[in-house]
Amino acid sequence: MRRFAAAIAGLMALAVLGCGDSSKPGGGAGPAASSGAVKIGFLVKQADDPWFQNEWKFAGQAAEKNGFELIKIGLLDGPKTLAAIDTLGGQGAQGFIICTPEPKIGQAILDRAGRTGMKVMSVDDRLEAADGKVIESVPHMGITARDIGKLVGQGLAEEYKKRGWKQEETGACILTHDPGGQTHMDRTQGAEEALKAAGLAADHIFEIAQKEELGLATGRDAMNSMMTQHPEIRNWLIAGVNDGSVAGAVRATEGRGIGAEHVAGIGIGVDSSLTDLSQAKPTGFLATVLISPRRHGYNTAEMMYKWIKEGVEPPKVTWTQGILINRENYQQVMKEQGLAQ
Repeated sequence: MRRFAAAIAGLMALAVLGCGDSSKPGGGAGPAASSGAVKIGFLVKQADDPWFQNEWKFAGQAAEKNGFELIKIGLLDGPKTLAAIDTLGGQGAQGFIICTPEPKIGQAILDRAGRTGMKVMSVDDRLEAADGKVIESVPHMGITARDIGKLVGQGLAEEYKKRGWKQEETGACILTHDPGGQTHMDRTQGAEEALKAAGLAADHIFEIAQKEELGLATGRDAMNSMMTQHPEIRNWLIAGVNDGSVAGAVRATEGRGIGAEHVAGIGIGVDSSLTDLSQAKPTGFLATVLISPRRHGYNTAEMMYKWIKEGVEPPKVTWTQGILINRENYQQVMKEQGLAQ
């Protein structure tokens, strides 16, 4: 009797997770599936982040085109990730795409998927073994994070030279996320490498690491701390792991009365930057690097569908590039990428 009650409770839990509002983490999406239809999960960390919302949107377009059911689940931590995989297996999903909040549980993710024979593809962040080594056998679509960081650094270096700032009066604030993983490290290290290559002295490049996820508040606090430590700096170049951190840092300079002519910030991800890029009066937030949620959502979902339906396994690694956008070109590029009307 107890086993029967537990089984009923488990089925009810699966039904709740699989049939929620598609606009919320944990909700299901896509066309109604008939018996035996292909079901594909799309599991992401930080489900309320615009990047992951756009990945889901484009994956939904792939589901509509190809006629499979897309099940969207937001992940909070390792245990909930493994529970979500069990949920997918219970719903009859044949595979899933995942960006896990904890890459080092990669083998546990594969073991859970193996219980029901689900295929696994990672997106954005690669799956790792407990020792931090990448699990190469899992097909992956990722971002060329170091190249994107270099694109940020090169853009800042060009602005530094164009404005004719004196090196002794110029500093670069590099906003990093201490536990952010390899992707975050590659972004900020790439920016630093490009600035050094352009001739900015290494002792004028200041890195500040935050324990919390970087955004407006943490970026602002980090920049305020940096300006207090270096009152000698008159001109600031700002880079970070994402748009929010850079936007927060720019707000901090404004709060100290530093004009936009003394600030040059470039973000990553096209999120907070749009507020600045669309203003009539330019701010210190000059540009951002657009990375393609369409490819990471639509293409991965379609790859998984073909793997399930036709046996065509995705490439082991697919890297996507970034596009530097600014006040002059952002509207056109956003339209071209399916992110604006």
